[in-house]
Amino acid sequence: MSSLNKAMIIGRLGQDPEVRYTQSNTAVATLNVATTERYKDRNGEQQENTEWHRVVAWGRLAEICQEYLKKGSLVYFEGPIQTNEWEDKEGQKRYTTEIKALNMQMLDSRGGGSDASSSNNKPAASATKIDDSFDEMDDDLPF
Repeated sequence: MSSLNKAMIIGRLGQDPEVRYTQSNTAVATLNVATTERYKDRNGEQQENTEWHRVVAWGRLAEICQEYLKKGSLVYFEGPIQTNEWEDKEGQKRYTTEIKALNMQMLDSRGGGSDASSSNNKPAASATKIDDSFDEMDDDLPF
């Protein structure tokens, strides 16, 4: 059996997408996405844990992110996780782990729920809306 490298996250942007262009004029968008886990601890108190993810989109998808997404946007990203190695100014090896976005779905109702991917830039057939009350559900699972 072969392996699988696929991340799927739903979260909110921590800032507007940062877009730059390569020497060959290819757009590259860098996005910071927060995912938050809410749960009740053993004492019944509400706890929250936020994880930040670096997402990179290329080409037309990067341009769509720049045009339609902004700080606070609720968005779904899908793609492989990759780690890049680089040297800082002091010559120290550094690593950056990111999700290479191949698919993106805008989930805000104001965003219209458009679907964008590297192979299909057509609007989605139906808009997707996340019910905010889902975050308020009690999580009393026994495990």
